[in-house]
Amino acid sequence: MSLNRSSVELLAPAGNWEALEAAVKAGADAVYLGGKHFNMRLHRQNMNFDDEAMERAVSFAHEHGVKLYVTINNLIYENELRDLEKFLLYLGTIGPDAILVQDLAVIRLVHNLGLKIPMHASVMMNIHNEPAMNLLKEYGITRIVVSRELSLDELSLLKERTGLEIEYFMHGDMCISESGQCIHSGVIFGKSSNRGLCLKPCRWPYRLIDEDTGAILDENGKGAYKLAIKDMCMYRHIPELIQAGVFSFKIEGRMRPADFVFRIVSLYRKAIDAYLADPMGYRIDEEDWKVLYDGRVRDFSTCSALGKVTADDIGWDGSREPLFFSNAIEESEAIVSDNIGIVERKLKEPRHLAVRVADKECAVAALKSGAEVIYIGGDVYRPHRPWTLDAIKETVDYAHRHNKQAIVETPRTAMRRECGELKQFLQSLEKIRPDGICVGNLGTLEMAHKMTSLPIHTDFSMNICNHVALEFLKAHDVKMATASLELPLAALQEMLKNAVLPLEVVIHGAYAAMLCDHNIPAFSLSPNPFADTAFSDHRYALLDEAGERHSIRIDQYGRNHILFAKDLCLYPYIGALDGVVSYRVEGQDYTPEWVGRITAFYRGVLDAAASGKFQTPTFGEIASGSPRKLGIGAFRFHGSAI
Repeated sequence: MSLNRSSVELLAPAGNWEALEAAVKAGADAVYLGGKHFNMRLHRQNMNFDDEAMERAVSFAHEHGVKLYVTINNLIYENELRDLEKFLLYLGTIGPDAILVQDLAVIRLVHNLGLKIPMHASVMMNIHNEPAMNLLKEYGITRIVVSRELSLDELSLLKERTGLEIEYFMHGDMCISESGQCIHSGVIFGKSSNRGLCLKPCRWPYRLIDEDTGAILDENGKGAYKLAIKDMCMYRHIPELIQAGVFSFKIEGRMRPADFVFRIVSLYRKAIDAYLADPMGYRIDEEDWKVLYDGRVRDFSTCSALGKVTADDIGWDGSREPLFFSNAIEESEAIVSDNIGIVERKLKEPRHLAVRVADKECAVAALKSGAEVIYIGGDVYRPHRPWTLDAIKETVDYAHRHNKQAIVETPRTAMRRECGELKQFLQSLEKIRPDGICVGNLGTLEMAHKMTSLPIHTDFSMNICNHVALEFLKAHDVKMATASLELPLAALQEMLKNAVLPLEVVIHGAYAAMLCDHNIPAFSLSPNPFADTAFSDHRYALLDEAGERHSIRIDQYGRNHILFAKDLCLYPYIGALDGVVSYRVEGQDYTPEWVGRITAFYRGVLDAAASGKFQTPTFGEIASGSPRKLGIGAFRFHGSAI
């Protein structure tokens, strides 16, 4: 089929009325903007559109033959659901061309309210595989803003197989972490990257150190800004984008001024039109490229579009960073006291204690020390090796002989490789018969739902923050969900009141601030960015300017899990978590001996809290021997709508 102006869409950002007018004047086919509350750009109160301005914006765009999309692409807390419902009903009256969504609750509410607004899956949903796209297609999603980790070859295949429209961030600010999988800002500052308030810890300077010795390893390295990925710019690769099947060319920048929007949109408009008119005769306009390049803020990169990110895609020296939103601070510590009144509140009944473990020895230690449930498999931190089917079967059989349960984890991210492996893996689990499968993304949920009869649990990486999202999961036969790790106590308590599924809460353990598809130690130390195998089994950490050490854990797929400096410890709040069905310890970074000690401690805490007689081992027993200091994570923030 011949290319024409309707073959692709140039999608421009608009943070205010002037930027909207500039985008339309410059030739955008569509614009995207947000309201004052439910969107991913909430830093500046003078930006975004109130209801009246949004209605005028829809009319203005349509009068000029331009589509308008409204972003509702942040996570929703329980106390925001009523306002969200009102906003959705309002949008139903003013007629935007689509809404962009992240939270499963928005999808559920659109259907419950009988609204006919088309829905696009935001990049914050981290959609990176065919099963996830097929699931969303069933719920009326017509377009996917695909994961930034996908190459053009990969997204082209997904488009061909699903028939869904593909929207792609092809110019602007990028994240080093997988979308929706960075909770650093939310836990440290109460400003969640999943709720439009990120303070960008990825733009801090870090030193790479040997975790065991503390020795600085990059004294003469490339630079301190190891996570500061360059801005995306696909101007020189417009033919590749179009021929890959990308329909919507998305420009990032809803906080940008009107003159910036006009310049960028104009340059891309001219180049796209030139290619559509004469693909074979198309040549890059080097003068326009110079205008674009000379006006850049950060340096440019093609990120993952043409292959894996390399060390060349990082802005190592930080010299082109336009704005530092925050500085490193010390993470909040757990209260080291044995006289904590809140834990003395009696739980209504005993609850399950679950422990995630790294290997069979740790599994045995957890079960012997009082865990009712163990989580095995999934992402494994090297130097541990992936769980074999034999090891899974032996551990499941051991748990069953002791009247305990074993649930099998699956990879948190499931790209094409993992999806191919999961098909065979899930068939094998049908024979092994563990007590459930824990899934970390929508694609794996869909595969487990279609391919097994085993109970399905969802992990914290699904970012569940409200009971309507739980309704979505329940309709897809999920039996238990894990709450988001970013929830403050009040927000979690509000969700518990209305939960329609059993909820699990992580109460202790090492947990990741960011999940990156790149090998940071290899980038920092190796002259060859692809020769990363030598770095995979060593223990590295990032040292920030507040003196906090963030352990780096590399899994079997080469992804880097950048841990918080302090392990989560919600021991002081156990009594405030009535309604939780399962209390979980993230112990996959612990030795068998430490798994046993932590498990025994929380077994005592839960039993005592359930009896109303709070007699447990002293808090000092786990505070003194912990591999890292202990902190209370997002519970340091008392509000529920951060």
